Amino acid sequence: MLAFHPNLFVRVEQLEGPRSPQPRPLESGFSVTCMYRVLGVYSPSETAEAYFILANDTDQMWFISQRHLRFACLLDSPSQRLPLPLEMQLR
Repeated sequence: MLAFHPNLFVRVEQLEGPRSPQPRPLESGFSVTCMYRVLGVYSPSETAEAYFILANDTDQMWFISQRHLRFACLLDSPSQRLPLPLEMQLR
């Protein structure tokens, strides 16, 4: 069983290289200047990988590997995505 906080927001930090997980979020409608609400989490039994369910900037639903994501904040907001504060963009 996987559980996640309903107010969890993540930011994209895409891994590069030939072994980076697919799909790559920056090529799938996500931005490094936004943080995204986690809508769900899925972990197939045959892998240790977890996939976060996120809505991209055009409201398409995607399963994105946790290896491309970093914690942004816990925020009680009705928004699905918010601008990432500038200090978080400079990491």
